[in-house]
Amino acid sequence: MTLSVRVYAQSLGAEVGHPRTRDGEREVDLMVTRPDGKTVAIEVKSSPNVANAETKHLHWLRKKLGSDLLDAVVVNTGDTAYRRADSIAVIPAAILGP
Repeated sequence: MTLSVRVYAQSLGAEVGHPRTRDGEREVDLMVTRPDGKTVAIEVKSSPNVANAETKHLHWLRKKLGSDLLDAVVVNTGDTAYRRADSIAVIPAAILGP
C-alpha cells in the first residue's frame, strides 16, 4: 500500500510522509502532501470495520492542519466504500488500483 501511494503521489509532484509526535502518542500511517501544502491523510486497517478509536489520529491531524487537510481516509479490508458521519472516507483496499 505505502509503495503504491508513494509512486502515484511522486508522479504528481506530491510527497508522502508518516507523521508522528515525538512521544509517539499520535501518528498517521500516510500523509500525501501536494506542492501547495494541501494534504490527504490515510490510515490503513486490516479489518473490515472502522471503530471510532481508529480514526482519532485523523481527527487530531484535521485539527492541526485545518483547511490544508483535503480529506481523511481509512483504507480497510471491507467491501463497501462510504463516508462516515464525521466526514472520514472509508475505502476498501480491493477497489484501489492504477
